Amino acid sequence: MAETRLVVDLAEVTSADTALVGGKNASLGEMITNLSAEGISVPGGFATTADAYWSFLDGSDLRQVVVDQIDRLHGGAELADVGRTIRDAVLAAELPAAVRDAIAEAYAELSRDAGTDDVDVAVRSSATAEDLPEASFAGQQDSFLNVRGLDALLDACRRCYASLFNDRAINYREDQSFDHRKVALSIGVQRMVRSDQAGAGVMFTIDTETGFADVVVINAAWGLGEAVVSGLVSPDEYVVFKPFLGDTSLRPIVHARVGEKDHKIVYRADGATGDDPTTTEETTDAERRARVLTDDEILTLARWAVRIEEHYGAAMDIEWAKDGRTGEIAIVQARPETVQARRQASNLRRYRLTETGERLVTGLAIGDAIASGPVCRLSSADDIDRFVDGAVLVTTITDPDWEPVMKRAAAIVTDHGGRTSHAAIVSRELGVAAVIGTGDATSVLTDGQEVTVSCAEGDEGVVLEGLLGFETEDIDLDEVADTRTAVMLNLAAPAGAMRWWRLPADGVGLTRMEFIVANEVKVHPMALVHFDDLDDADRDTVAELTRGYEDDRGEYFVERLAHGVGRIAVSRWPDPVIVRLSDFKTNEYARLLGGKGFEPHEANPMIGWRGASRYYSDGYREGFALECRGLRRVRDEMGLTNVVVMVPFCRTLGEADRVLEEMAAHGLERGVNGLEVFVMAEIPSNIVLASEFADRFDGFSIGSNDLTQLTLGVDRDSSVLAPLFDETDPAVTRSIEVLIERAHAKGRKVGLCGQRPSDDPEFAAFLVRAGIDSISVTPDSFLRVKQHVLDAEHQG
Repeated sequence: MAETRLVVDLAEVTSADTALVGGKNASLGEMITNLSAEGISVPGGFATTADAYWSFLDGSDLRQVVVDQIDRLHGGAELADVGRTIRDAVLAAELPAAVRDAIAEAYAELSRDAGTDDVDVAVRSSATAEDLPEASFAGQQDSFLNVRGLDALLDACRRCYASLFNDRAINYREDQSFDHRKVALSIGVQRMVRSDQAGAGVMFTIDTETGFADVVVINAAWGLGEAVVSGLVSPDEYVVFKPFLGDTSLRPIVHARVGEKDHKIVYRADGATGDDPTTTEETTDAERRARVLTDDEILTLARWAVRIEEHYGAAMDIEWAKDGRTGEIAIVQARPETVQARRQASNLRRYRLTETGERLVTGLAIGDAIASGPVCRLSSADDIDRFVDGAVLVTTITDPDWEPVMKRAAAIVTDHGGRTSHAAIVSRELGVAAVIGTGDATSVLTDGQEVTVSCAEGDEGVVLEGLLGFETEDIDLDEVADTRTAVMLNLAAPAGAMRWWRLPADGVGLTRMEFIVANEVKVHPMALVHFDDLDDADRDTVAELTRGYEDDRGEYFVERLAHGVGRIAVSRWPDPVIVRLSDFKTNEYARLLGGKGFEPHEANPMIGWRGASRYYSDGYREGFALECRGLRRVRDEMGLTNVVVMVPFCRTLGEADRVLEEMAAHGLERGVNGLEVFVMAEIPSNIVLASEFADRFDGFSIGSNDLTQLTLGVDRDSSVLAPLFDETDPAVTRSIEVLIERAHAKGRKVGLCGQRPSDDPEFAAFLVRAGIDSISVTPDSFLRVKQHVLDAEHQG
């Protein structure tokens, strides 16, 4: 493309043409040229070139205006005055006739292809230094949507040129040391995707918080995608496991959260174009509760995302839109993801609070850092002159105008937004802790109030009262040595599972189903099966929580459970993830929503109706069927066959047989589709009859707390008997040795999941000497236990 051209068809450019049409337009052309044939839909159009931009500047003597004003800026002039002067000059200038004619001809051809005289188009800015891996802040220049007619198009083009000198764009180039005189602007003109009548959003081919590369994360909202990007709404979030997308028999959607989506951006009903052809409307109650995308649409987008990632050879940040008139989905932008791409995969920095404080507000955690400072609450970007360096920025939402102050903040807190909102993206870029989508931060937090912002607890970010102490630790995971004994993780919270993917663990030794039920489901399973039997208050609350599941309220339980287990399972694939079936005690089950009417009162729930005894009984059998349905979905539909099922508190051999029969009746049959079933070893009968239990199960996991309690006859919660509760008592350690010996004789593995190896190196050494196959511990103690195990193995 050596000749001077003012306009080029997007189908004629590739990624190699960034200097000609900017990164955004070059990427669109690259996809149209190389991926359209594979079914990936990218709207066609054309782009003005850098030559057209320079022609415009030279034809109106604007180049010298830019040079003079930037010199003024470097001489101490106000940024706002410099930017306004350049923009006014650009807007007052006329486009050269050759540029106008080239745009008119290309627009006429695009309209003819669409079968109309004046096709609706999106007009987007694409700077030649934009979207590079080391310079990725998106949205520096303006875009204009729903532009119709040549006059409106030419006006939008001139406004795009002027936006190259927005205050935020000038400031950004100053920070990145880009020469303003060498940055040109290309204008991309594409056929509009009428997502105002459907939905749009953003997707990443990597988990943006943790760098976990095996998922596609999709955000979606009704109307134009700006509602997601700006953080106006809390969008839907869908997570798809990438390795299984090639198998069309599987549906590896491991998470689907319906966001509030209380507003949407649509085109004005009067059809007006110009500066702002859009308006913001409240969504209906039905829209707020409905998913924007179907499962099939989610999977289609995820497959496109993976193919785009493969083509570019890098993790990608992709914008998509759905046309409400045709139902078709299209990719409207793609750029490399930059934050995780620059991160050292082998380095892990851990933050930990050393003090506690009152929880003030909560939201989505962006990153995993902790920061503190005084609150600076700002209502709009017009107030940023009030910001004090090192303060915690608190506002409703942010846009690119906020960037000059965001980089000076200790932390950022917003009322609205999701993981792909502007505030989230820029916070990651800057490495600033942020809590997004709190809903009420601007009304709860006050100017000057001292707070601590913590994103170190997984998915939930929290703002705490006071300047609290915290500590950090940097770990080079490449230096962690291998051990013969497997060291696994205890993971309970699905939202935080991917946070630990970098740890060189050998799988998950314990996932407690009851934690997922309590936090993700919140309803007693029998209350869903027998919804009509609930009292009025519980029935109304359950009905509200399960709206959309009226035909099968049990599906609410199944889907929530499957998504919770699925997120944990993908974080360690293909290593085993052992999921313990529910082990609530009756008093704990009764605290679930709708649970009181289904649970008896017991004097001693610890040794009452719990674990295996519930699964085949009439009082819970239907609830257990939902548990089985959820796990079967994870293994058979999502394809996560690394999930191992574990039966807790199994008292007798007859009970083991009945539970296995019940599981098989609900599609979880040991040995089918590689299903392994383990049993907890926490009752003396499990030790005495270890060989017989080994004939029925594929492995054992020692629950040392209950085993100690029941072996010694000591209530583990009794402060009076606390000195007698000792997991290293010879009766307990001998039981562990006997179990390992008998299990190994039957070819069965034995693990232990508990806190003691974390706190007691000698107990970890005892387990290694006894021949334990695995030790499972909490993530924060993993590295410590790994070293304990390594030391014990070296000692022989």
